[in-house]
Amino acid sequence: MAPQGPPPRRRGKRATALAGTDKLVLGLMLGIPTIVHLLFVWIPTLGSVALSFSRWNGIGGFEDIEWIGVSNYVEIFTEYPRFWPAVQHNLIWLAFLLIVPTCAGLLLAVLLDREIKFSRIYQSALYMPMVLSLALIGFIWQLIYTPDGGLLNSLLGLSDKPVDWIGDSDINLYAVLVAAAWRHTGYIMLLYLAGLKGVDPSLKEAASLDGASATQTFFLVTFPVMKPVNIVVAVVTVIEALRAFDIVYVINKGRNGLELLSVLVTDNIIGEASRIGRGSAVAVILLTISLGVIIPYLYQTFSKENRS
Repeated sequence: MAPQGPPPRRRGKRATALAGTDKLVLGLMLGIPTIVHLLFVWIPTLGSVALSFSRWNGIGGFEDIEWIGVSNYVEIFTEYPRFWPAVQHNLIWLAFLLIVPTCAGLLLAVLLDREIKFSRIYQSALYMPMVLSLALIGFIWQLIYTPDGGLLNSLLGLSDKPVDWIGDSDINLYAVLVAAAWRHTGYIMLLYLAGLKGVDPSLKEAASLDGASATQTFFLVTFPVMKPVNIVVAVVTVIEALRAFDIVYVINKGRNGLELLSVLVTDNIIGEASRIGRGSAVAVILLTISLGVIIPYLYQTFSKENRS
C-alpha cells in the first residue's frame, strides 16, 4: 500500500484582506471623488444633452420645458449666423496652435536640452505665462494692442496712424492668437523637454557613429522615439483650441471676428433672452468634437498598456 502524503493544508484567510477601518477609508477615498465627479461632470453633461432637445429660457420648473426634438441642431446648422464663423475660427485656432507654438516649443526644448548657461532661468521665464490665466493674459495683451498709447503701435512707430489690432475684425483673431501662442509655447516646451530627457543617449551615439549629422539624428532618431510625447502634445493642443474662451471674452465678449464655439454656449445660456436649449446643443457639438480626439487617444493608450 503506497504511503499517503501529508494532509493538504487548509487555506487560511488571505493576507491581503482589509480590516474594517481600512475598508471604510478606502470606500471614502473612492466614493467621495466618484460622487463629486458624478455631480459636477456627468450629471451636468447628461443634463446638457437632454436640454439640447428642448426649448427653455430657464424660467420656471422642469414642467415648463418644451421638447422639440432635433430642431435646435437644425437651426444651428442652417439658420444660426454665428455658428459657422465660430467653427472656422476654432479651426484656425487649432491650426495656428499646432504649427506656431508647437514648432517654437520644440525648438526651445532642443536648445535648452543642450544644457546652455542659465537654462533653468530660461525655462522658468518661458513657462511663466502658462501659470497666468487666459483672462489675465487677455487683459495684458489688451494693453499691448490698445490703439491709443498701446505698446505695439508705439514700437512700430504707428502712433500717428494707430492700428486697431482688436477692433479690426480682419486682424483681431490673429492678434489674439499671438497672445494665446505666447502662453501655450512654454507648456509645449516643457513637454518636449521632458521627452528629450527620456531619449536613450546610446541611440544618438549610434547615429553619430554611423555618420549622421545632428539634424539627421534628431529627425530620424530622436523625434520618432518621442512619439508618445507628440501624441500628448497633439491632444493637449486640440483641447486648448476647443476650450479657448477667457481671452476672447475679456477682449470683446467674443464678437466682431472673435466668435468661438465656447463663446456661443455662454451667450445662449447666460443673458436676459437665454436660449438654454440652443446653448446646450452647441455645447453637445463641442463635446462631440472633443470626444472625437480624446477617445482615440485613450484607446491607443490603454490598448498599448494591455499589450505590454
